[in-house]
Amino acid sequence: MKSLFDPSTEQEIIQRIQTLSIENKALWGKMNITQMLEHMILCEDMYLGTNQVKRVFIGKILGGIFLKMVLKNDKPFSQGTPTAKELMPVSNAADVEEQKSVWISKIQENRIHPIEQFIHPFFGSMNKQQIGYLNYKHIDHHLRQFGA
Repeated sequence: MKSLFDPSTEQEIIQRIQTLSIENKALWGKMNITQMLEHMILCEDMYLGTNQVKRVFIGKILGGIFLKMVLKNDKPFSQGTPTAKELMPVSNAADVEEQKSVWISKIQENRIHPIEQFIHPFFGSMNKQQIGYLNYKHIDHHLRQFGA
């Protein structure tokens, strides 16, 4: 399974991010390109511990089971997966190049200074290895959403 903490996987993701432009349209979902980029920056901030996201009640019950299911294979995330309100884009920034640069820098910072133990708002307690796998799958999901 691919992990964002693997340098070759990180480079693959960065190359895909760099192909994005304002011209990319969503193949599914409600976000436009700038909203997706802001969402991904907010997610990286969550993994870095600078964006606190509340744990949802249903995640406390089912999160651990779903985490095992999600991480058992390379199957991509399905379309229409719900997003925590704290990870929803709030602005409509227009500078795609700047957003891409910020996102890439946060991905790199996450690799250099990862949180060893993390509480995901749905999946619950995660170790560094699980974070690397899940973050890759989430990023891949949104890059595929915009054809990258």
